[in-house]
Amino acid sequence: MNRDSVRQLLVIVAVIGTIVMNGLANVLPINGQTTGEISDRFEVFFVPAGYVFSIWGLIYAGLLAYAVFQALPAQRENPRLRAIGYLFVGSCIANSVWIVLWHYEYFVLTMVAMVALLLSLIAIYVKLEIGHTAVSTAEKWLVRIPFSIYLGWVSVATIANTTSVLDSLGWSGGPLSPELWTIIMLLTGVLLAGLLAFTRRDLAYGLVLVWAFVGIAIKHSDTTSVSTAAWIASALVVILLAVSLFRARSGNQPVSQPAS
Repeated sequence: MNRDSVRQLLVIVAVIGTIVMNGLANVLPINGQTTGEISDRFEVFFVPAGYVFSIWGLIYAGLLAYAVFQALPAQRENPRLRAIGYLFVGSCIANSVWIVLWHYEYFVLTMVAMVALLLSLIAIYVKLEIGHTAVSTAEKWLVRIPFSIYLGWVSVATIANTTSVLDSLGWSGGPLSPELWTIIMLLTGVLLAGLLAFTRRDLAYGLVLVWAFVGIAIKHSDTTSVSTAAWIASALVVILLAVSLFRARSGNQPVSQPAS
């Protein structure tokens, strides 16, 4: 078995292992408590309504599609898939480690795992050259879009994880109120969505943020400032995505060159 075949096999094993770990976290559940039950203990605003977490089903379906696609003989020497294979395996390890740390309530250490996951996905995103090179329709839908969705969600999850850890440490926001911190974080999300929309033409990333922001607005509807800010942030991201799409279709953005 050559190096490429080993990499392809490890990607498949990593995907299956991560899905099994996340399933066991809630089926067993690990340490007698589900992931959501732990999350609900924290009184933070940057956490969406429970239904929003169903996006994990879409994420894992996309990662399974990627795993199957990259395992095809025709993709064995694909330079982009070669570049991200072991990074992806590392991201799966970080994901699984986070689950264990979270369920055993090592909240500060969960930040290490979450940041490792985020950095792995950023590196994958860059190496896939999303928005900068043209690829086949299959690679776009089975590799690029799944990772855009995954990175979008982990961007949100990293902020949520940070707020939960700070809450566990008793930090209430310093001179700024929790509501104002939430508005600042929502604005940061809008800026990130706009940046990737205009530099990468990445609609998938932005739509994930809209999904999360609407969930925040719904969950915290009794806190007017947070709910209103979340609805406004959702609308702003939609507007930015629409403008980006219009510019791309009108030819105002550079055309990607075919990738090898």
